[in-house]
Amino acid sequence: MSLHVILQTLASLGSGALVGFILGLIGGGGSILATPLLLYVVGIAEPHVAIGTGALAVSANAYSNFIAHARKRNVCWRCAVLFAVVGTLGALAGSSLGKSLNGQLLLFLFGLVMIVVGLAMLRPRRERGGDADVTTLRNCLRTAAVALVAGGASGFFGIGGGFLIVPALMLATGMSMANAVGSSLLAVGTFGLATALNYAASGLIDWKVAALFIAGGIGGGLLGTRLSLQLGRQRDVLARIFAGTVFMVALYILYRSGASLLAGA
Repeated sequence: MSLHVILQTLASLGSGALVGFILGLIGGGGSILATPLLLYVVGIAEPHVAIGTGALAVSANAYSNFIAHARKRNVCWRCAVLFAVVGTLGALAGSSLGKSLNGQLLLFLFGLVMIVVGLAMLRPRRERGGDADVTTLRNCLRTAAVALVAGGASGFFGIGGGFLIVPALMLATGMSMANAVGSSLLAVGTFGLATALNYAASGLIDWKVAALFIAGGIGGGLLGTRLSLQLGRQRDVLARIFAGTVFMVALYILYRSGASLLAGA
């Protein structure tokens, strides 16, 4: 086994562990780092391959966390299934559009989205009451509408989209944050799987790296979740620190992709 293969294996495991750790620690946002890590740490050269591979890894980790939330009864099944099914149509359309764009242009847009994610993470999370009926016809229709938008964004950028899905579910149905987080994971996993399958059909997934990334993510997620229970309210401080990291990575992506676009103009 060559030194390059060994280093890439360690980088894939470590990067996956970092994403899983962040997801477990602060409950979201970590998947936004999957594509930059795959590009600049693991060493995948093609942006579309990094996005497809990251989408598969995010999907696997989301489903793993969804099972844990379902066991704790933190899932509103009707809304979760509706959001996942309708949003998957958006994810398929979004991922098809993403594949057709220039890779560097897609990365530049991705950097802009990272800034939006960082700003969203700076906002304090507020609990909503969980006693209201969240499965009324009106709420279901509102859920379907926002699901299309969230799914399209998730597929286009190859991200989990939990930062978008959680507030969307709370806004559309009035459910509590605990239920919104648990319910969102079914959608995150399904959107990621739809995006990954779309990219896989075009041969845009590195399966070996994906497997290593997923393995590292599961281990990191367990550690992050355990630490999260101990830190309690300090997670808000950690979320702000992480938002700052997202901003720095976003600026680096904008610099690299912007320079490539200008050079090719």
